[in-house]
Amino acid sequence: MSKEKDLIEIKRLLDGAENNILQAKSILFSNQLADKAKNLDTSSDSETIEGIFNGEDMLGKDKTKYTVPSNYASKSKLIPGDVLKLSIETDGSYIYKQIGPIKRKKAIGELEEAGDGKYVVNVNGKKYQVNNASITYFKAEPGDKLTIIIPDKEESEWAAVENINEKGDHNED
Repeated sequence: MSKEKDLIEIKRLLDGAENNILQAKSILFSNQLADKAKNLDTSSDSETIEGIFNGEDMLGKDKTKYTVPSNYASKSKLIPGDVLKLSIETDGSYIYKQIGPIKRKKAIGELEEAGDGKYVVNVNGKKYQVNNASITYFKAEPGDKLTIIIPDKEESEWAAVENINEKGDHNED
């Protein structure tokens, strides 16, 4: 029995260490995004701003966060690290354009509810936050298998939804 308890404790410790490593990589990636944003060229036209998408917002060179509409992020399948250009029109409207997509890869995972009306896609134990507009568009439900897009090399907490692969077993009681 002691050997079984030891194995359970070792697994618990390894899981904790793995989660700590993933969190550390995510923090490093966030810092890399901030550094990348600092190095962007700024246009002499004060109404054009370049920045880096962080999963929810565009982070400008001056670390100002600009809200990216969730429907645009969903439709454009933006992922953290993508370079965006924001044009602020004279009437005050904001127009975003993706000008530098980061290298991507795809993964398949299961949609889960994360609470507060938010969703994550679980890929072999790693959970990626996804845009609610994508979930609504695809009419996805917890248990569905989704293809997601994530940064190829960097650790990320966010993913874009590519498509539904397989509908889960949703019981209609």
